[in-house]
Amino acid sequence: MPSAFDAIVIGAGANGLVAAGALGRAGLSVLVLERHEVVGGLGRIEEFAPGFRAAPLACDCGWLPPIVARGLGLDGRAGLERAHPDAAITVAVAPGEFLSLSPDVARAAEAIRRYSARDAERWPAFAARLGRLAGFLEALYQTPSPDVDASGPRDVLPLLGLAMRLRALGREEMTEFLRVMPMSVQDLLEEWFESEPLRAAVATGGVEDLRQGPRSGGTAFALLHHLVGAPAGAVRGRGWWRADPDAFTAAVEAGARRHGVTIRAGAPVARVLVRDDAVAGVALATGEEIAARRVLSTADPARTFLGLIDPVWLDPEFLHAVRQIKFRGCAAVVLYALDALPDALGLATGSAAARPGPLAGVVSLTPTVTALERAADAAKYGRVSERPHVEISAPTLRWPALAPDGKHVLVARAQYAPYRLCDGDGWDAPRRDALADAVTAAIEAALPGFTSRVLHRVALSPRDIEERYNLTEGAATHGEITLDQILFMRPVAGWGRYATPIDGLYLGGAGAHPGPGVLGGPGWLAARRLLGDRRR
Repeated sequence: MPSAFDAIVIGAGANGLVAAGALGRAGLSVLVLERHEVVGGLGRIEEFAPGFRAAPLACDCGWLPPIVARGLGLDGRAGLERAHPDAAITVAVAPGEFLSLSPDVARAAEAIRRYSARDAERWPAFAARLGRLAGFLEALYQTPSPDVDASGPRDVLPLLGLAMRLRALGREEMTEFLRVMPMSVQDLLEEWFESEPLRAAVATGGVEDLRQGPRSGGTAFALLHHLVGAPAGAVRGRGWWRADPDAFTAAVEAGARRHGVTIRAGAPVARVLVRDDAVAGVALATGEEIAARRVLSTADPARTFLGLIDPVWLDPEFLHAVRQIKFRGCAAVVLYALDALPDALGLATGSAAARPGPLAGVVSLTPTVTALERAADAAKYGRVSERPHVEISAPTLRWPALAPDGKHVLVARAQYAPYRLCDGDGWDAPRRDALADAVTAAIEAALPGFTSRVLHRVALSPRDIEERYNLTEGAATHGEITLDQILFMRPVAGWGRYATPIDGLYLGGAGAHPGPGVLGGPGWLAARRLLGDRRR
């Protein structure tokens, strides 16, 4: 079986296309294989009702690391300009009453003053501190994770570089970073603020895509992770592409093709071929075999090692470690086609052509940290929250073309809806509809009149998300962002630098460092590792 390609990339999402582009620019012949009929991965836009479209898992476009932008020639590229909402996060305090936190710290402080003058005075210092701590992660996320098994001088340099970056924070901020990392986001917020609506607004970022509540340790770090790349003063969200929701995907795909990369959609990989402990190519679901000495997978670690590889080629201890990865999908999505947005104190004011209102960002319907914790409690026991934590946004305020003229799309994310349910019944249609009813009721309570605007709705349970996007347990994170699953422990301890136990096989999806929300970061770093190994 002669090899027609130097490398094969599995998956045509952001990481797969970035990796392919990096390899193509280096002169390799590259084939990208995508199981779905169109590229885009988790950012894929789909029609869920006639004329209504959405990207259910891409409400936040993520952070594009400068090293990736420069490396792929995307700096200053037309169509990749970003826009940001007037309110990064808004919380529904009571029916018709909202607290909106603008990235402009002065405006945010004035909004907070209604609830606490003391908190308003403390807000600028808090927002600045979060920005500095997240800035350290920005530097860390543009380099491979440190190699804790380093022995030679050359291998120790990255560890020294990490120590220098940490030391550059200064004594106070360095101490604060190490102190905050293992904290619960609730403890962090109680140190700073007395206002419950303010705490509730910020705490949502610490539990995003986690099957944990705000009282759990490490959720303060999760808050910082999701703030990497956010504009100064923001405590949630990183904006969106002005041109189109898939502007980044389109730009990277076009760049990859210019460098000779071949992209095949509708070509699901059934297994990675291995001979003598080394990659030999891939076999498609059709039975077709394609030879290559290097394969870079952007599927999640479980799909890659437990689904694509014959276990005979992997050490039992490694397989055991992969099986212990916490995916724990706990978020469901409900998509609404609306004849109009509800009127609620200007939440829906503006348009993509002007300055969009808060619904263009994230609106949380959970008014207290206690309510957020109670919503998480049910998931601990394998139950769906009776009063789920719901966040809503209207992408048609960013891109009106996603719906017919005058109509709108509203996307609701609901936590906590665990993938594994304690009663063993699974996610059947009645269970899915019951969750959608609870989400609709929560929106109606905060935005009276909402239900009368609904033309059509589609609910996606974690199992639906798993099947539609090929995600283990419906986890868009490829493995939760917890302290035991970051840096050199991502995906598993000892294999956190993109290479795998099989020679020629690399992992470059969100299950590798630096994780989800970093556009193309894992794919870029995995491609650099592949190229470095090839040169050696």
